[in-house]
Formats: sequence, structure tokens, C-alpha cells
Amino acid sequence: MKYTRWFNISKDGLVKNNPVIIAVLGICSALAVSNKVENAIAMGLGVTFVIMASSMTVSLIRNFIPGKVRMVTYMVIISTFVILVQMFLEAFFPDIEKELGAYVGLIITNCIVMGRAEAFAVKNPVRYTAIDGFASGMGYTYVLVLIAVVRELLAFGTILNMQVMPDNWPSWVVMTMAPGGFFVLGILIWIIREMSKNYDVAAQA
Repeated sequence: MKYTRWFNISKDGLVKNNPVIIAVLGICSALAVSNKVENAIAMGLGVTFVIMASSMTVSLIRNFIPGKVRMVTYMVIISTFVILVQMFLEAFFPDIEKELGAYVGLIITNCIVMGRAEAFAVKNPVRYTAIDGFASGMGYTYVLVLIAVVRELLAFGTILNMQVMPDNWPSWVVMTMAPGGFFVLGILIWIIREMSKNYDVAAQA
């Protein structure tokens, strides 16, 4: 039973209730930083860490948080971990930190982080909250990376800055901009939702 719940929580975050594909949360950062794979990976891992750490902290102190100030408490906790992520990137990956710019700080306002704290962490023990945070973060990350692979390949002919397409590859300039990301995200949402729908129909048959 315990392992079944762990599996269900993981499946929810990764697929069934994927924060980007299903819940359509965190779209701003998904469009802004997914023009290169390395940026998408960095942002995804940063968000995953913040979701896990903040959700686990909320779960630990959930019985001591007054209802009237719970949102403020969440913001303080989330802000603390976002600052740690920003400091880590500045210290060890300054180039990526410059590429991401203000979007690292804006993790504080990411609906996914606040949503998991309010919807799950405040109601569940730490062990389940850690799994939920990791699954939700990874669900966000793999969608970002998929978008970034398409955008970087079409825009620059590279993946992780390694040349993949021929040198004379015509750059798709639109893919370097937010509208290109929005288009790729829309196609990805459609494909995954259709696949999920077909899977559900097959499972019920």
C-alpha cells in the first residue's frame, strides 16, 4: 500500500497532473528560458530543488503555521530557497545565471511551488511531500527540456551547444523568441494529452 501511494504520487507529478501539460502552470518561465537546453535544465533543477525543499519545510512545520499567515509563511520559506539557488548559480555557473537573469528570482512567484505547498505539503507527512515535490519538479523539468530541444535545434542547429544540423542550417529566428516557445508548448500539450487520452481509452477497454 505504501509503495502504491508513492507510485501514484510520482505518476501524478510526472504525467497525470503534470504542472505544465495538464495544470498549465509555470508557463512564463517555460517560454522564457527554454530557448536553450542548458538553460532549461538549470531552471528545471532549480525549481525542483525549491519545490522539494520548501514543501518539505512546510510539511515539517504545518501544525505550527497559523491559518491567517500561511501564505506569507510559504513565501518566506520559498524565498529562502530561491536565494540559495541564485547564490549557487552565481558561484558555480555564472554564465547560465546571466542567461536566466531575473527568471531565477521569479521562481518565488512560480505557481507550481506555491501550489504544491498549499495543495499537498500542508496536508501530508514529509516522506510523501518529498516525493510529490520531486515528481512535480521533474514533470516541469522534462517538459522544459523537450521544448528547449526543439527550439535550440531549429533556432541554432545545436543541442547543448553541440552542432547537430549542417553549417548552412537556416536559423528559425522565431524559435529564439517567446512566440516560438508558445507554439512548441502548444504542440507538445496537444500530443501528450492525445496520447494520454488514447491510453485511458485502451486501459478501460
